[in-house]
Amino acid sequence: MTTITVLGNGRVGGNLATALTRAGHEVRVADRTPGAAAEAARTAQIVINATPGAGSLDRLSALRDELRGKILIDVSNATVDGPDGLPAALIYPGSSLAEQLQEALPETRVVKTLNTMLFPVMTAPATLTQTPEAFLSGEDPRAKQTVRELLSTLGWRSEWITDLGGIHTARATEAAILFVPPIIRSNGLAPFAITIAR
Repeated sequence: MTTITVLGNGRVGGNLATALTRAGHEVRVADRTPGAAAEAARTAQIVINATPGAGSLDRLSALRDELRGKILIDVSNATVDGPDGLPAALIYPGSSLAEQLQEALPETRVVKTLNTMLFPVMTAPATLTQTPEAFLSGEDPRAKQTVRELLSTLGWRSEWITDLGGIHTARATEAAILFVPPIIRSNGLAPFAITIAR
């Protein structure tokens, strides 16, 4: 059993917390009350960033001491939303939220994953009619292996998980968020994941 704190209690964070609890992990969701995030992060082995990407860097930078030595799984995308509320542009073009977090939190092991799909797929990959793919980006091989094992408890088979390399590769998966608005406009909110056909 792993002790996990989920930062963010919206659809993404709530979905992850429910599924991880069901999988047997000890999960805590940090609310917005003063000190809640710090206390929850301090007591966790793994912290998941499911906060809105536009504010993630400021929120997590404030938790530098609490996140020291921890694995931080970043599932967020930092975007500027268009008039319809869907992502219209990247906040960190030429970089990524994950890279910014790793730079701001040098003693934290940041791993980017699960950000290339609609949130229901994160915890139920086998429900898609075609094989989905989860990508890993990060500097620490042991942290990525731990995340790979955690994903397996959510139903992700090993062959569905691709390690892209260092944290700089997160800029590729984060840019994939720009696929989402046209796909939603064409097909509605049916769950989907971006995957690589081989």
